[in-house]
Amino acid sequence: MTDPAPIHLHPAAPLAERVLLPGDPHRALAVAQAVLEEPKMFNHHRGLWGYTGRAADGDLLTVQATGMGGPSAAIVVEELIDLGARTLLRIGTCGALREGFELGALVAGEAVMATDGTSAALGAGPRLAPDLGLLEGLIGEGAQPVTVLSTDLFYDPRGEASATWEAAGADVVEMEAAALLAVADRRGVRAAVVLAVTDLLAGAHRQRIDREGLEQAGLRLGEAGWAALAAAPTR
Repeated sequence: MTDPAPIHLHPAAPLAERVLLPGDPHRALAVAQAVLEEPKMFNHHRGLWGYTGRAADGDLLTVQATGMGGPSAAIVVEELIDLGARTLLRIGTCGALREGFELGALVAGEAVMATDGTSAALGAGPRLAPDLGLLEGLIGEGAQPVTVLSTDLFYDPRGEASATWEAAGADVVEMEAAALLAVADRRGVRAAVVLAVTDLLAGAHRQRIDREGLEQAGLRLGEAGWAALAAAPTR
């Protein structure tokens, strides 16, 4: 009996065992063009663009968008694992909750605080850990180790949630890391998270990176991500 076909991903090219996971489909395209040789579209169903090609180390690499939030990310990751993915690395964006971060800086999640509904539904605990080999590779690429908090909330109109997250010990906040790590742990695959700081949330007013800075940060995420995948020891 063959495994059922994925419902949300419609593969049109081979899937690599190593996958970079941006949330934004446009970042997936930009990263694929920057780090892959002759990228071929892996998926375009539901606007979740994905691409496979050869990275600079000569091995296949897939770049697949997850969409926004834990529910979408969990669906994509589950189906990628069903198709053969074994090492997954989120390359996303985050907001800094504390002073001392610069817009565009790269950070690596050494711990992820799960306050989102998806990881809770999967039975994850309140704190998740990445694959240590991948984490070390990301730090070696210049990403600062931090505590990441995953939430379902993007806009914080009253400004109350950010203060609560910071008080709980989080350095940065985003929406998909906990779902990725929860699925990876349940399925027995390797996963980690590298993020670019695109918002400064400490203080009275939110500061947002400009469009050019966001595009440059996305490319740095892709380059650091595939380098960490290439450097990480295999199991």
